[in-house]
Amino acid sequence: MNLLLAGIGASIGAMIRYAITNYGKKHWEWIGKKFSNLPIPTLFINLTGAFILGFVFGIKANFFVYAVVGTGVLGGYTTFSTMNTELVELYKSKNYRGLVFYALASYIGGVVLVFLGYYLGHIFA
Repeated sequence: MNLLLAGIGASIGAMIRYAITNYGKKHWEWIGKKFSNLPIPTLFINLTGAFILGFVFGIKANFFVYAVVGTGVLGGYTTFSTMNTELVELYKSKNYRGLVFYALASYIGGVVLVFLGYYLGHIFA
């Protein structure tokens, strides 16, 4: 049953990611150009996903909620593979400044936001 719930959650998360990516490519392009042509939609998705996952841990969600939201929805929502592909593209286009900024914002920002979400989850728990 948990496998099915995680799968349903993953499909929901993937649909949300798809919608945000398409919206972001149309409406957030100016932000990306301002910051060395960074893929802002993927950065936004991964950072918000890290924050939400930290929050789910922080509120000490039961196994059911974690299976659906943590593993399912957020597993389908966040995208580590797309981020790394975009890092390679930044490298290939010799956009080293954007590459370093995007990598640091993704990895360090993700860890910081997981802890922030966890801390806020403890407050609300």
